Amino acid sequence: MSRLNPAAMPVADAARVLTRLGGKPVTEAMIRADIDEGAPVNADGSVNLVHYAAWLVKEMSAGGD
Repeated sequence: MSRLNPAAMPVADAARVLTRLGGKPVTEAMIRADIDEGAPVNADGSVNLVHYAAWLVKEMSAGGD
C-alpha cells in the first residue's frame, strides 16, 4: 500500500481521510463542490489538505457555507 501525501491527495482519498479524522461524513461530491466554489487544488487536480483546511476556515470566518 502506498503512503498518502497530504500535500497532493486525490479527492476520493481526501474524502476518506477527512471522514475518518473528522467523525462526520465527507464525500467526494462535497469536496468537488468546494472546489467549484474556489477551494484550492494542485495543477493535477489533487488536494493539499493543509491548503484546503485553511480555505475552509477562511470561508467559515467570512460566513460562507
